[in-house]
Amino acid sequence: MSSPRGSAAPLAPPPPRADTSAPVGRFGALAGWAQRHRWAALALWVAVLAAITLGSTVTGSAYKNDFSLPGTDSQTATDLFKRHGSDQAGDSVEIVFKDTAGVKRDKASVEPMLAEVGRMAGVADVRSPFADASAVSEDGTIAYATVTLDGKTEEVPKEYVARVIDAAQRIATDHLQVEVGGEAARNAEDQSGPTAELAGIVAALVILVLLFGSLLAASLPLITALFAVGGAVGLIALASHVFTVADFTPPILMLVGLGVGVDYALLIFYRYRHELLAGIEPAEAGRKALDAAGRTVFFAGCTVIVALLGLVALGLGSLQGIALAVAVTVLVTMAASLVLLPALLALFGARIQRQVLQQQAKSTSRGKAEGHRWRAMARAVQRRPIPTLLVGVIALLALSAPALGMRLGFADSGNDPENTTSRHAYDLLAEGFGPGFNGPLIVLVKGDQDAGELVRAKLAATEGIAAAGPAMPSRDGDLSTVFVYPTTSPQAKGTVDLVHRLRDDVAPPLEHTTGAEVLVGGATAASQDVSETLADRLPLFVAVVVGVSSLLLLLVFRSLWIPVKAAVLNLLSISAALGVITLVFQHGWLGVQPGPVEAFIPALIFAIVFGLSMDYEVFLVSRIHEEWIRTRDPAQSVREGLAATGKVITAAAAIMMFVFGAFVLSSDRMLQQFGLGLAVAILLDAVVIRCLIVPAVLQMLGKWAWWLPARLARTLPKVSIERPEQS
Repeated sequence: MSSPRGSAAPLAPPPPRADTSAPVGRFGALAGWAQRHRWAALALWVAVLAAITLGSTVTGSAYKNDFSLPGTDSQTATDLFKRHGSDQAGDSVEIVFKDTAGVKRDKASVEPMLAEVGRMAGVADVRSPFADASAVSEDGTIAYATVTLDGKTEEVPKEYVARVIDAAQRIATDHLQVEVGGEAARNAEDQSGPTAELAGIVAALVILVLLFGSLLAASLPLITALFAVGGAVGLIALASHVFTVADFTPPILMLVGLGVGVDYALLIFYRYRHELLAGIEPAEAGRKALDAAGRTVFFAGCTVIVALLGLVALGLGSLQGIALAVAVTVLVTMAASLVLLPALLALFGARIQRQVLQQQAKSTSRGKAEGHRWRAMARAVQRRPIPTLLVGVIALLALSAPALGMRLGFADSGNDPENTTSRHAYDLLAEGFGPGFNGPLIVLVKGDQDAGELVRAKLAATEGIAAAGPAMPSRDGDLSTVFVYPTTSPQAKGTVDLVHRLRDDVAPPLEHTTGAEVLVGGATAASQDVSETLADRLPLFVAVVVGVSSLLLLLVFRSLWIPVKAAVLNLLSISAALGVITLVFQHGWLGVQPGPVEAFIPALIFAIVFGLSMDYEVFLVSRIHEEWIRTRDPAQSVREGLAATGKVITAAAAIMMFVFGAFVLSSDRMLQQFGLGLAVAILLDAVVIRCLIVPAVLQMLGKWAWWLPARLARTLPKVSIERPEQS
């Protein structure tokens, strides 16, 4: 048994206890193996990492986006385009020209460039502005050429589109401005460096040094995390050849892996430090730390993986790839914490023990007991549990309120940085042809050209439509397509309403009149379909993840109220984070360009934050549960549990905040939202919930916090994450 919290630590360790004095569980046995074979364990990790890195370097990656949603109008239209040989099966980019003296005088330089682009790989067709009067603005100063690609944006290699951009901008002069717009052009321009990852690593190292006061102690959790992330990145690159993994997955899995890896290693290392302070020699301390915190890490990691795999239920290819990638990353980081970290502790245990005891002696000489501040805070909360609970819950509800008006969608070029060619092209097209020109709807008419012309005439007279292009037949003549330009921008609510109006009110009468099938597709409509489908499926996803996680907590703590409390509070922290995202990105706080919240964000943040919140829940409540089993004093259990874990939970949360907050440095709007949401959720979860609300709730519940109906107790299997008590 460890000594009471806050007792003075001697400068030299007492005589070591026999290893047989305490029963060793599976995780302790695993730590024992890693200690005995420390060099073999290190060599194994290095060899595996080298093999994975070499394999992924040789084979490369095959990242690809998959936003298809079978059953939606936009996906049906895309499938018909492909089947009937229509050029609209592929996405397009626009080469935009501006000459204040009129673009017609630049024909001699524009036409040869367009001919060159037409011969490039990945290009299906090029339409010159000089062959289409509608492609020139009324004042003649702005024009555009349409470059149709031979596939969807996610199917065309970025380097192909980059060549189009280079060829177009080579003809720019002092009087002729040339910009390239469209989703494919945006993707080809995205060349962000590893700023976020480096910032996260530096922040983690600084916090760990401040926590432990030693560069050596700080380095071990970080080294463990870096080994794990390196292996996970290589594995996912290899897996991308078999599974659909989105091209924006690597930065997500790197920062999530770094945060989770440091988090798990830190929890184990901090327990190891407690065992050293209890006078246990390093080898046994490592086994005891793994037997206790290792169980917690394993359970927490499994919970994160369950939450992530819940994304598979949403049925969207790219989200499923992200779920697989991050789940593999969490699995590898968990393995590194359970195998690699004990080997490192075995190598440096004696040095770490000296440093820990020296620091403890200094604290004791200043009259500061271990965890005294957290114990004092717990007492303050226990004296006024109801006001503490009310203040915390009201604050979370206030932050959550804006999320009720959250509008899902996808960023377009209007949200890009002002120094990008895609943003310049977007602004020029809006200036010359109106805001809706940047997000045309493509109406497919499954019928002859006469039916297409009738549909075009009706669409041109529909409210909310600025213009409708001519009906263009497919190669086999069975389809006609009409480009429809809304009066509002692609992200505007008016455009969303227009899509619904066309599908619900305009298309049915036209189908009855012409006998043709009418579908509304195109990138803008597809984005709306994805957003609405995700919003519809999100409640089921949340219910599944919350239900499974609550069941796991019920099994572990054998309490009815612990899982209920955890589920409610985790949902509160996530909704508060989504509220902050809505304020910043949808309403434009802090100078951000207003726009919809990326459709993937709520599901991604929920899956990751709910899983990570369970880390802190399990770590804190398991220590409280240990004290409850030992003392049967609910108030003391809360105080001692918070005193033992408050510092490490706060430090782990600070690391997570800086690591995830580094996403804000990215140029990608989705990654910015992702980073801000995770950072806010972790901050609220660790500070407001774990350190204030949870102690208040447990104080109010008292011994009933650990109540389980007798009939249910007899039915449930016994699962424990605490190590067996010594006799």
